[in-house]
Amino acid sequence: MNIIDVAQTRYSTKKFDPARSLSADQLADIKALLRLSPSSVNSQPWHFVISTNQAGKARIAKAAGGQYVANESKINDASCVVVFCVKIDLTDDYLEALLNQEQQDGRIDSEEMKGKVRKVRGFYADLHRVQWLDTQCWMEKQVYLNMGAFLLGVGALGLDAVPIEGVDTTILDQEFDLIAKGYKALAVVAVGYQADHDFNANLPKSRWPESSLFSEV
Repeated sequence: MNIIDVAQTRYSTKKFDPARSLSADQLADIKALLRLSPSSVNSQPWHFVISTNQAGKARIAKAAGGQYVANESKINDASCVVVFCVKIDLTDDYLEALLNQEQQDGRIDSEEMKGKVRKVRGFYADLHRVQWLDTQCWMEKQVYLNMGAFLLGVGALGLDAVPIEGVDTTILDQEFDLIAKGYKALAVVAVGYQADHDFNANLPKSRWPESSLFSEV
């Protein structure tokens, strides 16, 4: 199956098979997809709470009560649930730690190059921190970029998934003490295997036609 086939066949799973679990290799692949996502200037302003066990999923599902109760079973029945979190601040200390990690990984091979990367990344970071004052929005965009790549990636792994914004993120922040760790919850993605009675699995995909989407110049 090529990537276009994956894009054509993946869908937002409404009912998961609670009897199926993921292997250790599948969980490792899921973590790799999350780690390897692109982000603007490699900023990586994210953190992930992951659970593959019933107790952990139940903690995440606390955020799917009340008006969000339709999402509770998706979280509890999925094989794996990921809470996507975003940093609450983009500090100079964080940017310097990121530089040091890149140097450790061999991406930066000299102090001269390190200085250049520091200058370029600082320029773009300060566009949002100082000039446009939209740092939080910018970082959230990076997390959603990760989520989009993740949804396509798990489809390529032969897994089903659904992104869930219908959760009380304040409950997730409190449940996992995220604010104290420098993050806040944005959304949840449930991953696993569709149940036989998932009505959404067999519906045809509907998208705007090419004629209304593309302007070729």
